[in-house]
Amino acid sequence: MNTFLALNKRNIKLLFKDKWMFVTSLITPAILLVLYVTFLGNTYRDSFTSNLSAYPKLSKGIIEGLVGGQLISSILAVSCITVAFCSNFLMVQDKANGTIKDLRISPVKSAALSLSYYAAALLSTLIICFSAAGICLAYVAVVGWYMSLADVFFLFLDILLLALFGTALSSIINFFLSTHGQISAVETILSAGYGFLCGAYMPISSFDEGLQKILSFLPGTYGTSLIRNHTMQGALAEMQNQGIPTDVVEKIKDSLDCNLYFSGNLINTEQMYMILGITVLVLIGIYILLNKTKKYNKSGEF
Repeated sequence: MNTFLALNKRNIKLLFKDKWMFVTSLITPAILLVLYVTFLGNTYRDSFTSNLSAYPKLSKGIIEGLVGGQLISSILAVSCITVAFCSNFLMVQDKANGTIKDLRISPVKSAALSLSYYAAALLSTLIICFSAAGICLAYVAVVGWYMSLADVFFLFLDILLLALFGTALSSIINFFLSTHGQISAVETILSAGYGFLCGAYMPISSFDEGLQKILSFLPGTYGTSLIRNHTMQGALAEMQNQGIPTDVVEKIKDSLDCNLYFSGNLINTEQMYMILGITVLVLIGIYILLNKTKKYNKSGEF
């Protein structure tokens, strides 16, 4: 246990060795928030306004609450995964610079070493993502706050689960990487594609039916839906309180991916948590098996 804790301390120190590392890590979600507010905010606002034009008495505050909830849900859903990959690149850097050789030939057990990479990456990811969530919640508080304490609690639970998922997924992928070039390639592909695959940039309800079916098999889709539900359900509930019919609210939920369907059946939030939780356990199990079955030579290399 002492060895495991020492390795964790070492990995976290290296991740935040640069004093600006933490601030730099927050730059991406902060920039995304500014870009989303600047370029997508009006698009979302116009969409809600036009779809609800039949209800002129609906307060503007609710529209702003809906826009804010959709914006921050998209940012947080993507950041939990991209930050996890960045935090976990230390595993690959140790291979690239040869540090792994020294660690492999030391008395440190392989299990302790591999799990220390996972634990350190997870802790670093949570620190950054919870801080980013604080920034996002501050923005929502300014534009239109309709979230309850329960919504905030479940939002942080969603972030925790997505961070566990992202760290486990990145651990498996990074296990097979060994150069800085491979790191850059994975980071580029991830940054460009994950937001679309999980429905953060565009709701999957806007895709064609075939693609929707494919994306319904991806766990990240359910993580995005969970975050979107907990950032927007307060505003959606207030809409009903102001006289918007239930069927209209449900159609809005469908269009935003708050409601997700698998083979025509509605997936409730409990089932989404179950899917994400089981996926995390399976991925961690695969990562452990990979480290157990992989053979290393005396120099610490594969």
